[in-house]
Amino acid sequence: MQILGSSNKGKSILNSKIGLRRPAIGLRIAPMIDMIFILLIFFIVAVRWKPQENFLPLQLPTANAGTVAQTAVKPEPLSIQITPTNAGCRVQIGTSYAVNIPSQNPEQGLASLMEQIKQCLLEQKRYASDPVEIICAGKVKWENLAKIYNVLYGMGLTDITFQMTRLGEGADEVTGVIATPSRSRTESPKNDTSD
Repeated sequence: MQILGSSNKGKSILNSKIGLRRPAIGLRIAPMIDMIFILLIFFIVAVRWKPQENFLPLQLPTANAGTVAQTAVKPEPLSIQITPTNAGCRVQIGTSYAVNIPSQNPEQGLASLMEQIKQCLLEQKRYASDPVEIICAGKVKWENLAKIYNVLYGMGLTDITFQMTRLGEGADEVTGVIATPSRSRTESPKNDTSD
């Protein structure tokens, strides 16, 4: 048995000396580099290059000093005055339109108000984004004011402000007509202490 074991050992030594061993596994770098260069050349040739942006035809508008100043100024607000009446309230739109809104059935009056505001906006060439200023007398019922505000907001007029006055200040108690100040919005109110 020992003889057989030693003979197998001798054969393995003999085979290793003769060169019957298996080749070692390895990477061939030269063909891999060739393939990388072939792919690189293919992608360079096949790619569509983006044109330079300075060659695109583009026409920019010219700016004039008058148009810049005109767009920077916010338009004067549309004045809506609300005064109380025996049957409800009266809405004065600017200086040209007036609508009476009864407290009992205000739907018809509010529909008329909507039409009058549309006509006023068209005549004055105003947009829905232009400001609207509500001037309300002190004795107007809150529900009437809320309904009028909802109509304005429902029409798309979103820049709505309220002119704040003290009770009795700026309004004639007998007629309920509100005197609108002639000052600009940026000018601060003057305190009158003379009686």
